[in-house]
Amino acid sequence: MSDNVLAMARTPLPVLPERERGECTPIEPRLRSERAEELSELLKVLADPTRLQIVVTLRDLGEAVCVCDCTAFFGLSQPTVSHHLGRLRDAGLLDVTRQGGWAYYRMRSDLPAAAKRLIAAL
Repeated sequence: MSDNVLAMARTPLPVLPERERGECTPIEPRLRSERAEELSELLKVLADPTRLQIVVTLRDLGEAVCVCDCTAFFGLSQPTVSHHLGRLRDAGLLDVTRQGGWAYYRMRSDLPAAAKRLIAAL
């Protein structure tokens, strides 16, 4: 260690007057509790790597994609892809259109502003 570092290590810290918790700098939450809960749920859904990739892919494509396209692209089984798409749909991020036995998913056009900003930042 250098002499400066050793000298700093031996220098006693100043004694501060006793203070109560929360007296240093008054702070207030920047998010309402309800809003923080909503954003937290959205972030939990997007925290899964497969769902994150699905959202970015659908965002970039801008068109509906069939479940079978996702199974081929991501190399996952149909039930696994359907599970992930269902979670994203339940979170309000995707719309689904059914044609016969096929399901086509796309990003919702009416996403809340916070979700749009978050997805755009990915």
